Amino acid sequence: MYIKRYTIAALVWIGLVGWYVYAYVTQESISIDLFGIPMPSLSIALWVIIPIFILYLASVAHMTFYSMIGNFRLRKYEKDYEKLINAVVDAYLGKKERNYSFKTDRYRLLGTLLQNSIIYPTDNMIGKIDDEKINTVLKVIQDIKNGEVADLKSYNLPSDNELVIQNERNRYKKDQINAESLLSNCTKYDDSLCKEVYVDYVKTASLNGIKKYKGFLTKEALHIILSRINADENTLEISNEELIDLFKKSDLSKKDYIEISSILSKGGMIPEQRMRLFEILSDEDEDAMDAYLYTLYDLEMIAPANAILDNSQPNEYQNFKAYRALKECGKNFSIDMFI
Repeated sequence: MYIKRYTIAALVWIGLVGWYVYAYVTQESISIDLFGIPMPSLSIALWVIIPIFILYLASVAHMTFYSMIGNFRLRKYEKDYEKLINAVVDAYLGKKERNYSFKTDRYRLLGTLLQNSIIYPTDNMIGKIDDEKINTVLKVIQDIKNGEVADLKSYNLPSDNELVIQNERNRYKKDQINAESLLSNCTKYDDSLCKEVYVDYVKTASLNGIKKYKGFLTKEALHIILSRINADENTLEISNEELIDLFKKSDLSKKDYIEISSILSKGGMIPEQRMRLFEILSDEDEDAMDAYLYTLYDLEMIAPANAILDNSQPNEYQNFKAYRALKECGKNFSIDMFI
């Protein structure tokens, strides 16, 4: 646009100079030798405007060159701006793998910050950003937070992405996918979601179903399974061997074993099975001995419990020895106070 205006103004100026020389200075013609080469005889007015026209061409070439440089620079800024928008979107989505190459220094600084950040948008940002791509992402994030199911396929997010996990959790809660389908195809989902669904699944699942997906067993799920043994509702019949097999899937501590015994004491497991269970466990895992002693004293099986304490080292099982001493003195306390 500016070159066009400049050209019109330059041609008008050249025309006026030529007209002025021809009309008011001289109308004569002259022949000039250029580097020894005789040039044709031309009007002096024309010889005057030829250098001006050459200067015009040079100036146009100069402006065109720097205009192209400016356009290239502007194009870099425009491309970097698009990359920056994508970096903002990726930061909102919580993508872990982000690698953008920025050509301009200013956008490179902002891009580096965004590539190493996760942004959590506030609820009132939707519609306030003058960019359709960002507004679309904000709407998707808001829908997922509100328990809705959103289409995330276009964003190519991995299964361990927080938004993907929450979105699949929303699908599960809205019965768009059931526990059996999710657990049987858990390679498509994050492991934490599968374990969470398994906790719900074991509340009503059969023993075969529980064992089928025991790879997702957590302590919370284990406690639910234990509470179902011989319960009034959703009752579950399970042998000690099957229970021990489930225990092996969890990294149980002394405290965990005692908690398991406490849960079984409040449930429907018969005392003989419970006592035998912890006898087997204590033989296989030293950490289960405290739970075995707890079980024996809880079931008032004093003799076998005392026999274990009598054969122990002086610094072992101090809490149970204190309980025995008090009991021998006629002081009756709950065994739960000593664990």
